[in-house]
Amino acid sequence: MSSAVHIPSTDAATSLRAAQAARARQARRTRLFLLAPALGVIGVFGLFPLSIALVYSFLEPGTYGGVEWVFSYDAYVQFLFERDIFDDTLAFNSAYLQIFGRSFGLAVTTMIGTLILGFPVAYFIAARPPEQRNFWLFAITLPFWTNLLIRTYSMLLIVRDEGFVNLMLMKIGFIDKPLEMLYTDGAVLAGLIYSYLPFMILPIYASLEKFDFSLLEAGHDLYASRTQVFRHIIVPITRPGIIAGCVLVLIPALGAYITPELLGGGKKLMIGNLIALQFGSGRNWPFGAAAALILMAVVLIALLISLRAGSSKEGGHD
Repeated sequence: MSSAVHIPSTDAATSLRAAQAARARQARRTRLFLLAPALGVIGVFGLFPLSIALVYSFLEPGTYGGVEWVFSYDAYVQFLFERDIFDDTLAFNSAYLQIFGRSFGLAVTTMIGTLILGFPVAYFIAARPPEQRNFWLFAITLPFWTNLLIRTYSMLLIVRDEGFVNLMLMKIGFIDKPLEMLYTDGAVLAGLIYSYLPFMILPIYASLEKFDFSLLEAGHDLYASRTQVFRHIIVPITRPGIIAGCVLVLIPALGAYITPELLGGGKKLMIGNLIALQFGSGRNWPFGAAAALILMAVVLIALLISLRAGSSKEGGHD
């Protein structure tokens, strides 16, 4: 007995396609409606200020601050060259490159330091029983309920010549006179690591929270060493948290202002201090805007390179 196959008529098929298209349009409108508030916030507080900075970077500085509405690219030239006031010639000047280099060096070192310190802490918290994890997370985040300025100033009191560290070292006889720790790159680095350590711990903990620790036992049962278990089991599973933590630490550390201002004493300028100086006593708004845009461009290029490298690495493993 053969079964008859029902073939819809042309009008019915057309009506079906029209109904599907209408539903798709309605879904797009709904998505746009839901995205509109977020897009509006990004546009008003993100793209609009960046547009202002972009316009200002191609203007001339005003005499007492502000800008003069005369097109000029001198702000970008000033980043690499210094103009002679007598014969108007350009000479290479590496001062600002050194500030950028110091900032990137401190930011990368901060990222590595927080990763070295934060990974064991995140692993320890994730390995605790579920009822204990909230306590440890609370202990990690509690000091950061205080304002960053107060926390940074407390670091200044600890590492100064008469601070806690020097007094303890002198009391136990390890040193005879105070070590010069304040207003150095080491003091700035310590402050940055202290400030951004939770931004590394929390993403890694989020990756480890659902981790099945029986996989470690399986790895050891297959005669894998601790190093092999760490490299081939723990690190691949926590890679998203590590990448997120590195990004969350590196980017704000590059633009840090309070920590190098207090712990560096104005002697160890970072990019954030340079930009603030141009908009303040330097009265050179175009150069400040240009420096901010150069920093943003370098960060975006570095992120794109790292994301592409991570994607190609994952594709190679697949």
